Amino acid sequence: MKFSGFPVARRALMAAAVVGLLASQALVPARAGDAPRVKFATSAGDFVVEVYPDKAPKTVANFLQYVKDKHYDGTIFHRVINNFMIQGGGYDAKYAEKPTRAPVVHEGREALARGGPRNVIGTLAMARTNDPNSATAQFFINVRDNAFLDPSAQSYGYTVFGKVVSGMDVIDKIKATPTGPGGPFPSDVPRTPVLINSATLVK
Repeated sequence: MKFSGFPVARRALMAAAVVGLLASQALVPARAGDAPRVKFATSAGDFVVEVYPDKAPKTVANFLQYVKDKHYDGTIFHRVINNFMIQGGGYDAKYAEKPTRAPVVHEGREALARGGPRNVIGTLAMARTNDPNSATAQFFINVRDNAFLDPSAQSYGYTVFGKVVSGMDVIDKIKATPTGPGGPFPSDVPRTPVLINSATLVK
């Protein structure tokens, strides 16, 4: 007597393998070349950042919505520390803080677990207060490797969600600008304002 279960079992295994393959393909992150890009036109020159929704989806969606809303247009880099980072996206040229939406949930540890970048030179991360879930619109760009900002078991760290892909010479120019007091800030404000004229989704 022939055992008819084997062909059925084999078909079932093949079907399961196909489903598994499709599922694994769905989990493969987008190639770097497919990542959204935003061009910042500043008074110091232009630079382009690439962001990774497959690593930090909520953070990227939040950032891109601010870009689409033109929130960053007319803001300044209000905190510049050479050999550390440059920070902007929250204040206009008169140091008035711009209104924001509700904070985005912190995704630092999740982003790292998904293979996201760390706080190294040229990467883009969200600025926040001591509350890890307080990030809104302000961001910073690392101008050195800042491993102490990375999330860990002991620290929430800062969510890295992108990197500069062109115009790093502009970032180097901004980081080297002379700073001092300005507006409500006692230090680290560029003496010659560095204005973000526009932030535009280019890809």
